[in-house]
Amino acid sequence: MSERLRLKKNADRRLKAGHLWLYSNEIDIEATPLKGVEPGAQAIIEAASGKPLGVAYVNPHSLICARVVSRDANVRLDRSLLVHRFKQALALRQRLFNKPFYRLIHGEGDLLPGLIVDRFDDVLVVQLNTLGMEHLGDEIVAALDKVLSPRAIVFKNDSSGRRQEQLERQVEVVFGELPEQVLLEENGVRFVAPVIDGQKTGWFYDHRANRAWLNGLVAGKRVLDVFSYVGGWGVQAAAHGATEVLCIDSSAEALERVAENAALNGLAEQVAIGEGDAFEALAALKAEGEQFDVIVLDPPAFIKKRKDIPNGERAYSRLNREAMRLLGRDGLLLSASCSMHLATERLVECVRGAVRHQDRHGQVIYQGGQGSDHPVHPAIPETAYLKALGVRVFRD
Repeated sequence: MSERLRLKKNADRRLKAGHLWLYSNEIDIEATPLKGVEPGAQAIIEAASGKPLGVAYVNPHSLICARVVSRDANVRLDRSLLVHRFKQALALRQRLFNKPFYRLIHGEGDLLPGLIVDRFDDVLVVQLNTLGMEHLGDEIVAALDKVLSPRAIVFKNDSSGRRQEQLERQVEVVFGELPEQVLLEENGVRFVAPVIDGQKTGWFYDHRANRAWLNGLVAGKRVLDVFSYVGGWGVQAAAHGATEVLCIDSSAEALERVAENAALNGLAEQVAIGEGDAFEALAALKAEGEQFDVIVLDPPAFIKKRKDIPNGERAYSRLNREAMRLLGRDGLLLSASCSMHLATERLVECVRGAVRHQDRHGQVIYQGGQGSDHPVHPAIPETAYLKALGVRVFRD
């Protein structure tokens, strides 16, 4: 490998601590100009002394200019290493789950930065979020075929991360033939995953354990699922004994899927849908005098970048406040955030403020994160993004 990037003095500390990212201001551009490396190419990373530290793929135009793929300077990220990493990841999932529905590759958490693969039995949905991974598209397909022999592989390349890497949006079936319906099962409930036109890969496996926890507390209850998407929370609640569930989302297509998923499980009678902006819908329900025993708030990320934190925190506070007005005397709120920049204690603070605003008491009885098929890289805090709080909200 001819390409090399030398780090400035002491810039190797994070790398030695296990991190996989390098920033452009850490490169000694006089010794090894970043501009000299072809975007997407792999390069040997060297300490300031010239000692090889590993191999990374490079994008000189991105803030994170290099992502480490191996600590061995003699190795390349190619089909052979991909097969090895896919087998490592598969072994973990097979220990964790008895059915083939899970996130198979979670980027940095599985030592494959920029790559996401969600498995729906024999259908695999892939997100190539970086230029380095984009360059390896064919190798990724070949390696997945070798390890899993899937029926179909979909490239769902429409993430915001691709824009930062100056990559185009594309969604296509790149291998095999996609069945008419892509099905999955979670916590004993079946769903259709809209892998082509849905959000992200079509499903959010990350909340599986949090949904399982809530499922144990909904029997005989009236449940409101806000930002319901295709009904992950709401349909599962109905399947676990909720007498009445209302799913609210701003997307008519998502709500059609809620109805479809409710029917798939014989729950059409218990599950109702309502289209609209979450804040407006909550206000309207309050005006109508509605009350619920359990409310789920699983919004999209209100905080995408660090600069969004003040506005984002205000939005989370307002959302929790509006929802709590609809809880009965002794209610349960599941408040979630997928914003990596929102610390758990800040979400707790948003909930605390909302509880006091209603002059009620709150008890945090559950704190959850992302499922074990979304492993956290211990050196990369950004890989731990999901938070879920179970809060009892009651009056004396």
